[in-house]
Amino acid sequence: MNKKIKNINDLADILFDCKSNAKKIVLCHGVFDLLHIGHIKHFSEAKKLGDVLVVSITPDQYVNKGPGRPAFTTSLRLQALAALESVDYVIANEWPTAEEIIKIIKPDFYCKGPDYKEHSDDITGKITDEEAAVNFVGGKIYYTDDVTYSSSSLLNKYGDLYSQEQEAFIREIAKKNSYESIEKKVSSLKKLKVLVIGETIIDQYVFCEALGKSGKEPVLVLRDMETQEYLGGALAIARHLSDFCDDVSVLSFLGEDNEYKNFIENNIEKNITLNFLNKSKSPTIVKRRFVDNIDRKKILGVYSINDNSLSKSEESNFIKSIERLSKENDLIIVSDYGHGIITPKVAEYISKTGKFVSLNAQVNAANIGTHNIRKYSDINCLIINATELCHEMRQREGDLKALALELKKIINANYISVTQGKTGAFLINGSKTPVTSPGFASEVVDKIGSGDALLALLSVCLYNNIDDDLSLFIASLAAAQSVESVGNSKHVSKILLLKTISHFLK
Repeated sequence: MNKKIKNINDLADILFDCKSNAKKIVLCHGVFDLLHIGHIKHFSEAKKLGDVLVVSITPDQYVNKGPGRPAFTTSLRLQALAALESVDYVIANEWPTAEEIIKIIKPDFYCKGPDYKEHSDDITGKITDEEAAVNFVGGKIYYTDDVTYSSSSLLNKYGDLYSQEQEAFIREIAKKNSYESIEKKVSSLKKLKVLVIGETIIDQYVFCEALGKSGKEPVLVLRDMETQEYLGGALAIARHLSDFCDDVSVLSFLGEDNEYKNFIENNIEKNITLNFLNKSKSPTIVKRRFVDNIDRKKILGVYSINDNSLSKSEESNFIKSIERLSKENDLIIVSDYGHGIITPKVAEYISKTGKFVSLNAQVNAANIGTHNIRKYSDINCLIINATELCHEMRQREGDLKALALELKKIINANYISVTQGKTGAFLINGSKTPVTSPGFASEVVDKIGSGDALLALLSVCLYNNIDDDLSLFIASLAAAQSVESVGNSKHVSKILLLKTISHFLK
């Protein structure tokens, strides 16, 4: 390994000796995905400020610049930087942001490019945090003066990072929209008041180690390693919206003993208002998934659930709550998991609220054969995956767009969007030509929650009159972001979404 490439402990010792000998330390930090002349000039200017130049890089797992990024691995980026004469030491940061490495290295100067000089231009807002960390260790931040070059722009042009479908779609979006205009439209979602109706689900992941077959029975034996719990169902949708809309409300049900109420309240975002009813003789829904601890593959699912329909009194109270809350909100997002709370009467009432209603009615192992999307009518937007569409139309195969148009007509929906996993999604709006978006996920860790993310962002974008293709683009990026983590452990980040868009459009 190149002698310039160091781990954090060795580098700390080296720099301590340097400081003891009154040497000035300069630190540069970034992704440096494609080393170019702009970087070289940046490092040369930085080196003139002191005696020792350290360059730290964001490791692969924390790079958020869209699919195919980084184009070069952590190891290759370290080697490229180490080859530069102006650079004395290089290191891979162990954290997602630079604040910790700044506090460890304690640079006399922390150098950033001229494009960071105006803090308001930084989508992430991290430059402010980095400057605070530099001030904390007694250093100074310095902005180099040379012309700004962009690795993203060069890689987009020459790097062959994206599929033909992705390139074509991004190109069409870029023709009609600048990054600034997209950022403005996304920010306009802030004022919306959104009501999310649907089941409360606790997604429980039991990570296990396979011990093998039982010696006495044909049973797979697992060792319980760790259990994690996340907010799913309607709560996950609300969380996906929490970075985009200031006012989000949830109307849902807990079990009769209010199980998980404290857990939910302790893990929900502050701008989400919870409205819970109780379902008698029922637990709070828990979907327990046993997962291999190594490859994260699901082995078995066990559900704690009572999916009987609501009683007449529960149904009546539910409708009264919908009536009250619908008046306080701009649009309604319904996620119907088919577990008994949204009865035909409730569905009919939702359809007649006069509000913009966006719907996802999921077919799953607990409701297949009994879940009926056709209990809804006059829906503004229906989001459905390809498998659910074929099931609803009783077709094993066929033209998905033709099937979607038929279902759209049956339930009198203005929009219908069909998701197709890694191949993307399409959106049909009346007689207009359907809009098709490719998938954008770089890595799929867990597909759970991707539909919820798309539903959340597509609904608010369409309600706010954002163009169909841009709405689907934003929603598809949200879905791609959601599949990169286990379950619903993370919600869609507005900052990361905008950052991805900015890199696409360079």
